[in-house]
Amino acid sequence: MIGRLYEGALAGRCQAEIEHEDGRTERLPVDGWCTGRPGDDALLDRCAGPTLDIGSGPGRLTVALAERGLPALGIDVTPYAVEMTRAAGGLALLRDVFDRVPGTGRWQTVLLADGNIGIGGDPEALLTRVGDLLDADGRAIVELGDTTRTEWLRLRDGGRVSEWFRWSSVGPDAIDICARAAGLRVRDTWTEASRWFAELTR
Repeated sequence: MIGRLYEGALAGRCQAEIEHEDGRTERLPVDGWCTGRPGDDALLDRCAGPTLDIGSGPGRLTVALAERGLPALGIDVTPYAVEMTRAAGGLALLRDVFDRVPGTGRWQTVLLADGNIGIGGDPEALLTRVGDLLDADGRAIVELGDTTRTEWLRLRDGGRVSEWFRWSSVGPDAIDICARAAGLRVRDTWTEASRWFAELTR
C-alpha cells in the first residue's frame, strides 16, 4: 500500500498524507519533489563527478545533474518514480540502496536529499552503506532535518492507509556523531532556503 499511495500521489491521482504515531498529518510534498525546491542549487553545486542519487523519486535532481554534464544515476524502490525519471531524460534503476548497486566503491558523490537520510529508520546503517558506495576521495551530500528523531509513519489517503514504516531525521546537532559512527566525517554544514545540508567524507 505504501507504494500504491506514493505512486498515486506522484501521478496526481490522490493527495496522500504522512500520518505520525500521535495522529498528526501533513501532506506528502510531491510537488516539490517533482518541480524543484528552493535550495536545490545548493545541493547540485556541491556534486562533482559521477553522482549517485539515492531515493531519487521522480528524478528532478538526477535530471538536473545530467543537464549540468555530470554522469548521474538515480535509484529508487518505486517503479513509477523510476519511469518518471527516465521519461524526463534521466538514468535511473529500480534498486534498494542495500542491494547490489552499480559502481560500488567508485562514486565520487552520493546524494541524500529530501530527507532520505531517513531511509530504513537507521541513519548509521545507511551512512555506513554510503561509505561503501563512495570512492576513497568521494563525498556524500546529505540534507538534514530540523531535529533528530526516529518514528513510525504511514501514508493515508482518506480511508486508505499503508502499513507503518520507520523513518528518521538527523539534525545539524547530531550529524557529527552519526557520521563518525558510520566511519565518515563532517567536512562542512550549511543552510540555504531554510534547509540544512552537510558534506561528509570518508
